[in-house]
Amino acid sequence: MTESETVPVTGPGTVSGPRPATEAAPVIETRGLTKRYRGGQLAVDGLDLTVPGGSVFGFLGPNGSGKTTTIRMLMGLIDPTSGTARVLGRPMPDAARTVLPHVGALIEGPALYGFLSGRDNLVRYDRADPTADPRTRRARVGHALDRVGLAAAGGKKARAYSLGMKQRLGLAAALLRPRRLLVLDEPTNGLDPQGMREIRTLVRELAAEGTTVFLSSHLLDEIEQVCTHAAVMARGRLLTQGPVADLAAGTRGRLAVTTPDPAGAARILKEHGVTGLTLDGDRLRADAPPGTVELADLNAALVRGGVRVRSFGVERASLEDAFVALTGEGFDVAG
Repeated sequence: MTESETVPVTGPGTVSGPRPATEAAPVIETRGLTKRYRGGQLAVDGLDLTVPGGSVFGFLGPNGSGKTTTIRMLMGLIDPTSGTARVLGRPMPDAARTVLPHVGALIEGPALYGFLSGRDNLVRYDRADPTADPRTRRARVGHALDRVGLAAAGGKKARAYSLGMKQRLGLAAALLRPRRLLVLDEPTNGLDPQGMREIRTLVRELAAEGTTVFLSSHLLDEIEQVCTHAAVMARGRLLTQGPVADLAAGTRGRLAVTTPDPAGAARILKEHGVTGLTLDGDRLRADAPPGTVELADLNAALVRGGVRVRSFGVERASLEDAFVALTGEGFDVAG
């Protein structure tokens, strides 16, 4: 969300909340979800997405792939051009008043009052929730600050916060009350490596407590480390979805050779038809050879050629390998 827009993570009326999701029941489900903007720009094209309850679901794709537009439709911030979306078993945006009190969201960065302290920003968010008990507000705000590592900085004005601290405060706002679903759009944006690790740990803790986490990111490493399930988007279309372990399972791994003579190893491997070679110091990686080529024969050829081989084998295919296989293009792994 922008500085002038706040996702209504709380809302009036929670009389008949959505039924509890089970592990087998989808927490988010879309069918043919499409968004076309004025001028004909197709941002999301016929999306069929299923997010299982209890999962940490990674929504993966490069910037501009349609991830944020999809999230904005799921949260009822914009209407789809066509198709349907259900969140916690209810149609969106029609059931927004019923669904959103059970959803915490951090989209496109938090909207904060710069003249207020971090703690007072959370108090303001908490007061906007008609179901929040004012008698426990101080404890609730303190607990949320502590969970995101901002307890010591809660008294500072939000305008003095770094981008990473603002991200943490926005996440704290989403955690002021227990949520059945937590939707995070690039939650580690602006964080240093330590902050990224802390957010990943927090996401795992929330999932262990029963919260389904829907995490949008363009960082493959982030998805692989924390997510149980994932979907890959590119140019507005869904390429694949499923358990993270399964997404790479059908992709051939990469041949990896460690040697003090990588140039010589590359030359010999090329002579034997190996392609896609890349060098990084004393480590050489290449496309895994087809099944008709014996790895033992390649290793023997390196030894006959006078190459000292320290390690040799095929690495397990990664999510990056799967993405390249699906799209034919590279991916921003480090952000």
